[in-house]
Amino acid sequence: MENVFIMDHPLIQHKITMLRDKNTGTNEFRKLVEEIGILMGYEALRDLPTEEVEVETPLETCMSPKISGKKLAVIPVLRAGLGMVGSILTLVPSAKVGHIGLYREPGTHLPREYYCKLPEAMEERIAVIVDPMLATGGSAVAAIDSVKMRGAKNIKFLCIIAAPDGVERIHKDHPDVQLYVGHLDRELNENAYICPGLGDAGDRIFGTK
Repeated sequence: MENVFIMDHPLIQHKITMLRDKNTGTNEFRKLVEEIGILMGYEALRDLPTEEVEVETPLETCMSPKISGKKLAVIPVLRAGLGMVGSILTLVPSAKVGHIGLYREPGTHLPREYYCKLPEAMEERIAVIVDPMLATGGSAVAAIDSVKMRGAKNIKFLCIIAAPDGVERIHKDHPDVQLYVGHLDRELNENAYICPGLGDAGDRIFGTK
């Protein structure tokens, strides 16, 4: 599928295996999420625009590339997405940070937005939405809808684990969005949990149940 990138780097796959282990504790889980996010972000940001600027080295003056235009906006989907924010900021410390909060309506189970605050001039920024898990795709599509409504045109979505349903949903509803997936898992179970998965990413990142 166009604009869908499934990561195959052995370091990413190794760290995801460690994430899956039910015996991996909160501290190690949190670190692994951030490390995987850095590796995925490195790949996802390879098309950042650059411009030539003049630099004076200890030996001479030369022209050298630097990132051009407005800075990135990294946007976690609350709350699990917070675990990947540091990954993007490690790569691009000048990035702005927005937040999107969604909950599932009890009756319909449809995602509803309860909070959204984004940096200004989103139409001029590359928006990087992060959420460790992509299950049905409902929340991801709602987050992308929200960012687009506020002007964003160049959007990337990063997730560590995805189910085929979620990948297909994003590709169908937002074919222009670049989707980066750490690992494509087998399926969703009857409770819409990703299998084999890694449990609830938010609970494991923050040590809650």
